[in-house]
Amino acid sequence: MNIGIGLLIPFLGTVLGAAMVFFMKNTINKKIEKLLLGFAAGVMISASIWSLLLPSLEMVEEQNGISWLPATIGFLLGIVFLLILDSIIPHLHLNNKEPEGIKAKIKNEIMLVLAVTLHNIPEGMAMGVVVANILTQGTGNNIAGVLSLAIGLAIQNFPEGTIISMPLRSQGVSKLKAFGYGALSGIVEPIAAVITIILSNAITSILPYLLAFAAGAMMYVVIEELIPESQEGKHSNIGTIGVALGFVIMMILDVALG
Repeated sequence: MNIGIGLLIPFLGTVLGAAMVFFMKNTINKKIEKLLLGFAAGVMISASIWSLLLPSLEMVEEQNGISWLPATIGFLLGIVFLLILDSIIPHLHLNNKEPEGIKAKIKNEIMLVLAVTLHNIPEGMAMGVVVANILTQGTGNNIAGVLSLAIGLAIQNFPEGTIISMPLRSQGVSKLKAFGYGALSGIVEPIAAVITIILSNAITSILPYLLAFAAGAMMYVVIEELIPESQEGKHSNIGTIGVALGFVIMMILDVALG
């Protein structure tokens, strides 16, 4: 598999999800919205464990180091990194009227896009660090791991693309513009992946830390935003079902292809 194509697969998932604005009604059913949010959370939790934390632990064990130390440090730094971004970047969460981050005169639709873009930064980092791990240790070291993560993130990004484009459409934004905003929110993933690969290639010894860092950043998004949004109001059990489905599908992909 071409590495460049692998990095673009998650972005393709976002684009296809955003394209649903051309085929669906102007508003998205709340039950479906909860299912999609939960599903995205489940995929990210599973990817954090199988694609990031476990490889981090295994790398350090092979080097006869203290396996849990880089994983712990990296994970906590990832949480702190997203906490800082969440506090700085102006963004608006789904179904909320009050924006977060530094106050700025930005349209609501732009702040919605920034919220999803914030989600996608750790996902791009996850792809980048997994690719860097394989490039460092040789392509024979299970390149299928990149494919499984790419497919898992693409599946997760599909509902995210829909969740960003449909609310924009319900606010009166044209279908083409809503699609463009939804697709644009995913472009940060391949960019973050490339930056992470460059940084990790410069200092290969920090790869276990970067793997855990990406896991921590992803878990921040899950705990701070995706799960709370999927549990708001009625039918919270639908969000829980979505988490279970996303977790299991990503786990199967990682084990079967990895």
